[in-house]
Amino acid sequence: MLSDKTETKKLSSRQKKRLKNREEKRQKFLSMKKEKEESYQKLKAMKKSKQLEESKENKGNNNSRKRKISKQESSEEEEDEDDEGDELEDESEEDGINEEAESSDEEEVESSDENPQGYTDDNKLWLKPSKRKMDEDVSESEEEDENDSDDDGDDDNMDDDEFDSDEDEEDEDENEDMLPIEKAAKKLNKKQEKDRKLAEAELQTNISEMEKYTLPSGQEIEKESQQPPDLQLILQRIKEVQHVLGDFKGRREPDRTRQDYLDQLIKDLCAYYSYNEFLMEKLVQLFPHEISEFLEANEVQRPVTIRTNTLKTRRRDLAQALINRGVNLDPIGKWSKVGLVVYDSQVPLGATPEYLAGHYIIQGGSSFLPVMALAPQENERILDMSSAPGGKTTHIASLMKNTGVIFANDANKDRAKAIVGNVHRMGITNTVICNYDGRKFPSVMHGFDRVLLDAPCSGTGVIAKDTEVKMNKDEKDIQRCSHLQRELLLAAIDCCDAKSSTGGYIVYSTCSILVDENESVIEYALNKRNVKLVPTGLDFGKEGYVNFERHRFHPNMKLTRRFYPHTHNLDGFFVAKLKKFSNKIPGAEEKTRVATEMADSVNVAEDVKKEVAVKGENQSGEEPVKDNKDTAPGKKDNKKKGSSKWNKKDTAKKTFKPGKFKKFKNNDGKSKQKKKPKSKN
Repeated sequence: MLSDKTETKKLSSRQKKRLKNREEKRQKFLSMKKEKEESYQKLKAMKKSKQLEESKENKGNNNSRKRKISKQESSEEEEDEDDEGDELEDESEEDGINEEAESSDEEEVESSDENPQGYTDDNKLWLKPSKRKMDEDVSESEEEDENDSDDDGDDDNMDDDEFDSDEDEEDEDENEDMLPIEKAAKKLNKKQEKDRKLAEAELQTNISEMEKYTLPSGQEIEKESQQPPDLQLILQRIKEVQHVLGDFKGRREPDRTRQDYLDQLIKDLCAYYSYNEFLMEKLVQLFPHEISEFLEANEVQRPVTIRTNTLKTRRRDLAQALINRGVNLDPIGKWSKVGLVVYDSQVPLGATPEYLAGHYIIQGGSSFLPVMALAPQENERILDMSSAPGGKTTHIASLMKNTGVIFANDANKDRAKAIVGNVHRMGITNTVICNYDGRKFPSVMHGFDRVLLDAPCSGTGVIAKDTEVKMNKDEKDIQRCSHLQRELLLAAIDCCDAKSSTGGYIVYSTCSILVDENESVIEYALNKRNVKLVPTGLDFGKEGYVNFERHRFHPNMKLTRRFYPHTHNLDGFFVAKLKKFSNKIPGAEEKTRVATEMADSVNVAEDVKKEVAVKGENQSGEEPVKDNKDTAPGKKDNKKKGSSKWNKKDTAKKTFKPGKFKKFKNNDGKSKQKKKPKSKN
């Protein structure tokens, strides 16, 4: 390696010297040309005779003078151009071949001073010296030097001869300011590009000549099912099916539909990467052209990342301390000022003195994004509705500089213990840890400036961490997660205060990439609450879906951000930011009004029925039963209180035994009513 570097340095220094020499010679030539032009104007008549004499004297010294004489005799314009070209050739030959040629050129210069020849005033306005030949001579000499230093120089000389002269003439004006080595490199790049295009064209012709791919028949599929899977065969079939789907109209079989190819592709992908068919169908819908890249990215672990605790140290000091302990790391990217990527470490990251002192926390890079979108301010009241194990909570506290109040809630009491440990280790003093069901949290406390909801999800964005997701998740799990996420998001919106002077923002995030858990949940919240989507403030990430399959979402859904493992080298993540502009719940007043009206109508109907029953008894002429008179006031009181007749204490305490049912067999219980008035009288 050292010898190669020294050789390159020597070559560069030599080239610089050669370039300097050539530039000096060019300047000399220009000065000589000016002197000639001044002298040529004086003796125009003696031009042809002097040129013939000089050509006879220089026949033995330089064969190029013969071409010059013949061209000068043909026309005066061609003679002027050839003179300058021959002089350039003489100067280029002087550098590599002969020192005697320099003396001969000097003699020619002296003779030209004595007998000046050159352009006339008429030709001077439009005739310009040809620079093309000079550049070619310089490039040729440069190539000769490269042949001496490089073994591959012969190929370069062969390549230069193959270029078209027309392309050189078009690029001549552009290449005037370029160095010779740059010109040679440009020519070489053109040659390589031309070869590449030819190779691609040849490949396309070969592919078109190949037979069309045919899907396996039913018998072949049965044979494969009886035998152990051949992964190489499956992978080849996946590539061929994807190739057919790339140009389905031109490459498909006549009697096959697109669904047939998709079904075969899904089966092969499930067999090769060990997914269930339901999840694979969802992924193929999301990534019709990038499915292989996404699945391959899920087979590789994401890099380990740590977040600096700015309450105790700076990222630069932390990085230096960890490097001294044998940790190889780099900044995570321009988008974060506190993140570090760890490539390898000679010590466990969870047991260093810096970790135990709370200088950093091991946290995924995608978990930085929701807190960055939330953008908490100092002295605010913030709710982290699902905060375990505390990475986002500690990040919020560091951004708030331990001011204000943070409520870290989690429904799982065992996981809440991890929040306590991280909060104490990181030196955070403004956090209250609680254990409530997030769906019922608005009844416990509300009026927060900002709310962060990292909702529980199916985990389809972190398959690299949890490979069981490939086979365990089905449609019921996705629906269950989506329903829970909708309830939690509505509760988070209700906890936020729209009248906050600094906030009123809700950030919703999941580690899932499915539309059912992301855009659909946000669309539901937009319809049920007075909120709107606002920019997340994240500079990278793909926009959320506005149109997906049969779904049509709000146009502002493009303000949400999606992150994928195969494009951003982060866990699959979704981030959306909502702004609450009213504390009123749409439709809540109408519901309460309708409920009260229905209750009033029910009470009126019962009163009417009672009056009708009383009138009917009076018209029949029968004496009213005393028991009914006694019980009537009690019933009215129960109706006024809103209680039903079935809520009486006597009926609730009664227990019937099999032997007691005989009393009610005669006259359907009328005998019992007749006995009561006799006892009272």
